[in-house]
Amino acid sequence: MPISYGQAIVLGLLQGFSELFPISSLGHSVILPRLLGWDIHQNDKFFITFLVATHLATALVLLGFFWRDWVRIVKGLGRSLRDRQIAPDDTDAKLGWLLVVGTIPAGILGLLLEHKLRSVFASAQSAALFLFLNGFLLYGAERLRRRAPQAEHGDPDERIARRVTWRNAFTVGAAQALALIPGFSRSGATMGGGLLVGLSNEDAARFAFLLATPIIGAAAALKLPELAGPEGNGVRGPALVGAICSAVTAYLAVRFLMRFFETNRLTPFAIYCVLAGGATSIYFLVS
Repeated sequence: MPISYGQAIVLGLLQGFSELFPISSLGHSVILPRLLGWDIHQNDKFFITFLVATHLATALVLLGFFWRDWVRIVKGLGRSLRDRQIAPDDTDAKLGWLLVVGTIPAGILGLLLEHKLRSVFASAQSAALFLFLNGFLLYGAERLRRRAPQAEHGDPDERIARRVTWRNAFTVGAAQALALIPGFSRSGATMGGGLLVGLSNEDAARFAFLLATPIIGAAAALKLPELAGPEGNGVRGPALVGAICSAVTAYLAVRFLMRFFETNRLTPFAIYCVLAGGATSIYFLVS
């Protein structure tokens, strides 16, 4: 069996929270096996197939957590298509199209670059270095942030739709391509982009999770046949266990983060990435 059930539990629990925390799930999934001496490598077909299951579980958790929002957003998209316009007061339609605009560049860049970037940056050493740099990316976003007005009240989706432009959505979506490099965080890039365009930490996190749902879900769904086909032989059981573990920690993570960012910033995650990335970089160099 290429992945044991014990390894599946550890990797599943890790993926669930590190996908949503701005600390790079792929980076940790590459670094941890090397630290523990496991014979698991990023480009192993069985490992990629395993990750499909854990990513799909994370996407389903996000969809469930924001289910009411997605129902309103889809209805808003339907209204705009029916009326062939976005009504000035239709927040749900505006937010829906912002998510579409942000998803397009991330999806195209993912299809074009995923295999190449996986091949070039396939080592734990490079993942540790990029995790280190991810910390500076998060810290820089907090330092350079455009301050959101204080004491903003009302519907968070309305605030996002009002402050994020079409260009902003496209740029933030494209920035998610950084997550194709192990060590850089998808949610971190999106949250950082949200801060730079003037969202609060809470609204930036919300926009990041809404934007991540279709991207993670679609990427996993496209590769789901691999799990059902011959490449899934010997890994389906561990993949199911890993997916369940991933779902549990993803749910706990999104609940925690939505409350955390009501009053806190990205800085603690930036510090963690710098320390963890720096320490593992040095360890891999000397070992």
